[in-house]
Amino acid sequence: MKKIKKIVLAYSGGLDTSIIIPWLKENYEGCEVIAVAADVGQGKELSGLEEKAIKTGASKLYIEDLTEEFIEEYIYPTIKAGAVYEGKYLLGTSFARPVIAKRIVEIARKEGADAIAHGCTGKGNDQVRFELTIKAFAPDMEIIAPWRVWDIKSRDEEIDYAEAHNIPLNITRETNYSKDMNIWHLSHEGLDLEDPANEPMYDKILELGVSPEQAPDKATYVTIGFEKGVPTTLNGKKVDAVTMVKELNAVGGANGIGIIDMVENRLVGMKSRGVYETPGGTILYAAHDALETLTLDRDTMHYKKLVAERFAELVYFGQWFTPLREALSAFVDKTQETVTGEVKLKLYKGNVILASVTSPESLYDEDIATFSEDEVYDQKDADGFINLFGLPIKVKALKDLKKNK
Repeated sequence: MKKIKKIVLAYSGGLDTSIIIPWLKENYEGCEVIAVAADVGQGKELSGLEEKAIKTGASKLYIEDLTEEFIEEYIYPTIKAGAVYEGKYLLGTSFARPVIAKRIVEIARKEGADAIAHGCTGKGNDQVRFELTIKAFAPDMEIIAPWRVWDIKSRDEEIDYAEAHNIPLNITRETNYSKDMNIWHLSHEGLDLEDPANEPMYDKILELGVSPEQAPDKATYVTIGFEKGVPTTLNGKKVDAVTMVKELNAVGGANGIGIIDMVENRLVGMKSRGVYETPGGTILYAAHDALETLTLDRDTMHYKKLVAERFAELVYFGQWFTPLREALSAFVDKTQETVTGEVKLKLYKGNVILASVTSPESLYDEDIATFSEDEVYDQKDADGFINLFGLPIKVKALKDLKKNK
């Protein structure tokens, strides 16, 4: 068996990866552990990570700022696709994993590592997302997944291990939700949420905003400008991708936007219940969808809905770096050539309400659509259209009449 001398660990400083460093040192004698923390906009969670990683046995810690890349190369292409998993989930954890894993592979190659380790459980989707990306860029690299081999069976036992090894934690047994935070979203799983009969305790778990009941009684308006499907302006001001998401998170959160409680079908086969906070993302999806109603022809729009569902599955399943995802993105980019314009939305107590939408590429023609008198549309043309469109129905009905005589 090949001796493992150097391991690069995907490190967040959370419960799982905090105990994995000493576990690796115990189980791979003499190995060096290099921790890599990806900054995808999780903010304060990165505070004090270097000291913690070194104290628990890592030789060094990389902190890689991937936030802008994450938004521009993963989030925006997914918005353009209109991809939503099972009609609700805006893929916050899903598309963060490929960008993180890709960078970890790059560092592992640079460091001459023998293996890459991660803290994903054997029950979750993230193990697949991380490992498919690693396979795409380093098919020869060994992967270590402690949750699939160690004797620890629960998060409580993880806390026991941490306490026995004097590893500081930012959680208690009572607040031990499984969370994932990045600039796009915050997810909550575990504890009371494991029973779908329990209403989420929003006053205790929400961090990115407030519940609709606590939102202001007055509506807030936002205007988002798009160029070829990409959001570029906010309230008339040109902003970069990071600023766009951060500012929409703030205004959306304040108005109780983007709280989703759902039971989803995990890739590994089980159903899982989680609460997701995605305030800015919910606003961007609503705005983009509204603009497409104006700028896409019917057949493209309807077919794109089919593509969106498959695209969402690919993202959720961790298949970002695949020929099919790339091909679907090429199709999506073609559809976005005319998705340019402005969308004004009203935010009120958890609701995103369309106020107006305008586009220089609009296919909406008021002269044709009007209920008033017009000289463009000849209503008599509908006779022939309906006769031809309904011909198969008529032929079958006539046939049935003859049979029944």
